[in-house]
Amino acid sequence: MLKLENCRIMNGGYAVEADLEIAPGACVAVIGPSGAGKSTLVEAVAGFLPVTRGRISWNGSDLTSRAPGKRPVAMLFQDGNLFPHLTVAQNVGLGLHANLRLNQAEWQTIDAALIRVGLGGMGGRKPAALSGGQQSRVALARVLVQGRDILLLDEPFAALGPALKAGMLDLVAELARESGATVLMVSHDPNDARRIAGQVVIVADGKAHPPQGTAELLDNPPPALKAYLG
Repeated sequence: MLKLENCRIMNGGYAVEADLEIAPGACVAVIGPSGAGKSTLVEAVAGFLPVTRGRISWNGSDLTSRAPGKRPVAMLFQDGNLFPHLTVAQNVGLGLHANLRLNQAEWQTIDAALIRVGLGGMGGRKPAALSGGQQSRVALARVLVQGRDILLLDEPFAALGPALKAGMLDLVAELARESGATVLMVSHDPNDARRIAGQVVIVADGKAHPPQGTAELLDNPPPALKAYLG
């Protein structure tokens, strides 16, 4: 269970408050108006932003003061964070060791992850030789090799066309089911939530609200969400 208990999260000049629970293995979309604090919420879970009040825990273990690398969390960012001078396999390998000092078994793990995301045989290429969708798959493979319990997505597929984005969302959902990972997915598009998320967390007016069923919430949105959806 991921718990944010009476949390106040600071990001520059504004704060987001959260008091909610997310069940293990759940896929939850985080939606709300632009600038409301969706990314702030997931970055706090990842450890990139401070919690000035309250507690974040996973399965009873307090994460609040842990460094990002010491948390059971992997995160996909908007730009994928691929290094152009490294090969595809090396970019994935950063998920295992930042110095890329990898043994044979670890390189085999990287090859298996690339195969799993549909990039088998492409480990020697550079990111510039790949399409946008393929670059997103490299970033996803890097998350996959980390084997973390919690996967955070901060709109990593926003730049892709509708068909490619749908395919990537489906792949994320499939990988999460296989691994049992808990997913929090920031999105501006309610269709993304309908596609793979069983629940939605609304972030609006400085507060992240407890998760609610996706279909029920989007079919009968509260005023703050209705104003955003139009």
